[in-house]
Amino acid sequence: MMVMDITGLGVLEDTQISLVPLYLHPRPVTVFLFFPFSFLQREKSVEDGGEEGTKQDHILDPLVQGRKEAGAQVEPLEPCFLRDWELQVHFKIHGQGKKNLHGDGLAIWYTKDRMQPGPVFGNMDKFVGLGVFVDTYPNEEKQQEAQKRRYSPGVQRVFPYISAMVNNGSLSYDHERDGRPTELGGCTAIVRNLHYDTFLVIRYVKRHLTIMMDIDGKHEWRDCIEVPGVRLPRGYYFGTSSITGDLSDNHDVISLKLFELTVERTPEEEKLHRDVFLPSVDNMKLPEVTAPLPPLSGLALFLIVFFSLVFSVFAIVIGIILYNKWQEQSRKRFY
Repeated sequence: MMVMDITGLGVLEDTQISLVPLYLHPRPVTVFLFFPFSFLQREKSVEDGGEEGTKQDHILDPLVQGRKEAGAQVEPLEPCFLRDWELQVHFKIHGQGKKNLHGDGLAIWYTKDRMQPGPVFGNMDKFVGLGVFVDTYPNEEKQQEAQKRRYSPGVQRVFPYISAMVNNGSLSYDHERDGRPTELGGCTAIVRNLHYDTFLVIRYVKRHLTIMMDIDGKHEWRDCIEVPGVRLPRGYYFGTSSITGDLSDNHDVISLKLFELTVERTPEEEKLHRDVFLPSVDNMKLPEVTAPLPPLSGLALFLIVFFSLVFSVFAIVIGIILYNKWQEQSRKRFY
């Protein structure tokens, strides 16, 4: 079985490479473990004076270590050009907060651009690609409680909560409503302060997005989100980020393991599954992104004004000529 290196750094001699078999697959597949990842980790904390530091390592450090108003990002240096893939995330969320007095959560990304510091779990808003969010704080519910209002049982969600969002760059993540207006689906995931390993798997096969979790210590995947008709371009970047607000928590990403899934396609599926250039979801209309027009140069502006004046003068002259002819014809009628 082949092991591929997407870092450009080569496999370290002292690195133990092990192929981790996938379990609970519907049928055997050929997997390629991309290893090692070379990550660029950025951290920014208000408690540290807002100074941002950068470090490169082969080990994933805790994203946010119990600090308030802190954010961090971890991403591989190379984009992913796989057609069908599976990403397994080994993570741990823990802290001292009780009764939802903790936050805010972490996110796993597959996006067109490298991550930039922003309000969506530490990444920028209006991203292009896929975001999977492990949200640990119910912002909307707390706002409702503050306003002496109660949820109806049909819409209440239990946190921590996992949700997914596909964006073409036109949508904003509504943090105050915990992403409810734009989520593709979600499920409750009690993942804080557990004494065993917790995993999340994101599988993308034949434009079918599946998200499962192993959070019960049983080494079994449990379904969370399943969405058909998801169209994701190739050449995007995987990454993970986290952020805390007034409350804090520890968000540890222990490992990210990316597998290539080999699947067979019929000729009809090959036609249907051609590469796309913008993320979308079938039967879900995303607002179109219109690129702003480039500013006009001085010469272009001069030509537009010049020809507008010429056209105006020409129209006035033609109008005067037609008016004079009409007057001459009117005088001839009286003679």
